[in-house]
Amino acid sequence: MESKEQSAGSAGSLRAVLASDVPASLVVFLVALPLCMGIALASGAPIMSGLIAGIVGGLVVGLFGGAPLLVSGPAAGLAVMVFGFIQELGFAATCAAVAAAGLIQMALGGLKVARTALGISPAVIHGMLAGIGILIVLGQLHIVLGGKPQSNAWANLRELPQQIADLHGPATILGLLTIALLIVWQVMPNSRLKKVPGPLVAVVGASAVAAVWGADVARVQLNGSLFESIQLPSLPQGNWGAFVTAVLSLALVASAESLLSAVATDKLHTGPRANLDKELFAQGLANTVSGLAGGLPITGVIVRSAANIAAGAKSRLSAVLHGVWMLLFLSLLGAWLGLVPLTVLAGLLVHVGMKLVNTHHIQELRRRGELSVYVVTVAGVVGINLLAGIGMGLALAVARLLWRLGRVQVDVQRAGEVHQVRVGGALTFVGVPKLATALAQVPSGAQVELDLAVDTLDHSGYEALESWCQNHRKTGGKVWMEPLEDVWTRKGAIAQPKSVAAVSSTARLSSEGA
Repeated sequence: MESKEQSAGSAGSLRAVLASDVPASLVVFLVALPLCMGIALASGAPIMSGLIAGIVGGLVVGLFGGAPLLVSGPAAGLAVMVFGFIQELGFAATCAAVAAAGLIQMALGGLKVARTALGISPAVIHGMLAGIGILIVLGQLHIVLGGKPQSNAWANLRELPQQIADLHGPATILGLLTIALLIVWQVMPNSRLKKVPGPLVAVVGASAVAAVWGADVARVQLNGSLFESIQLPSLPQGNWGAFVTAVLSLALVASAESLLSAVATDKLHTGPRANLDKELFAQGLANTVSGLAGGLPITGVIVRSAANIAAGAKSRLSAVLHGVWMLLFLSLLGAWLGLVPLTVLAGLLVHVGMKLVNTHHIQELRRRGELSVYVVTVAGVVGINLLAGIGMGLALAVARLLWRLGRVQVDVQRAGEVHQVRVGGALTFVGVPKLATALAQVPSGAQVELDLAVDTLDHSGYEALESWCQNHRKTGGKVWMEPLEDVWTRKGAIAQPKSVAAVSSTARLSSEGA
């Protein structure tokens, strides 16, 4: 009897999961399909490579990932980087770099170092995404206006006025129509109609207008079927330095974006929490498979994940099924994609790029005093390249940390025969030279009242104070102060919760921009 009840309960549970995950998977499929094509266009890769990555991301990460409700696939955050690698190495070698980057990700997941990615400054992450968004907008605007994107941001900006003056009628109208539909769908009041994904409405609507109009514009071209498009990667002929750079860059950025997206996804639901090491291993496995099949790099993506959760997904089945629907669509109805104009996909990407520049994150970083790191990262990404921007942002973040750790205040005043010394702020190894310079003002043999009002005290600061006190007493001087051991113990007890709070804040900020 009990066995029958358990069987009935299991059947009911399965029906409930299917009732929620199947509709959610269809929503994610409809969101992912146009985005996969658009990201391939922005990457300068064959359109099919983006679709292959979408299928692999759904099936592989969906099955083996550590964040059940996270949806993976090609991401706009890597489009600019991949575009540069394809221009320098060629598409086949870039696919090899994707596969190699996946192996590194699997190794990092196996070593269980995933949570170290959460230590990256949120200002750098948000700045990187904003810089990528600006580059996407500048490049894809040329396609919307009927032209071709230039080689870098400055060239795109310089050529934009001429492009505006020489508009290509149908292409421009269709691209602007796509952007307008996306904006209207975003601000439209909630209704049953709004449950249809905005990207699907914009792409299908603008493509239908192009078909009825008979517009003479460039359209999506798929070279054969899905299985005919699968191509093996190849190692570069020379230029190994650029290849190694591509592998390490893809592994670093894809890992950080995936893990931060997994953390952000956890905030959107109350189900099982993400296993970040397992997720990183699955992302690496998916990238290796995608690279070997001629697909783009894969990351966890927050937009598709949020759509998945909002549509009612309860398990990883939704992410897996969205990959199945993509596979079936390309196998049976892939020819329909040839009706989509490239300018429509470019309009979709312009909207995606605009959303990567998040004003909420800018205001939050300004309140926390980290806007300078954000601005430097954006400037580096747009003005030089992605890696330079990340490096500049991290360097400034570290410099600001050292400056804050070195902000020790030492005040020496004389009251009669007694020298009053007050030490405040953060007494760490960075501030020890300043402390030593100030204490040198105290004459030998003097009587000293030492007031320690420090927020942070590290071992270097402790040793510097203890050494000075001992030396001063040896010269006949007197020092009145709270025992250093008490100060050290108190600061150690205070430091731990502060550190935990800082880590929590970092993880929260990072996940919001993933």
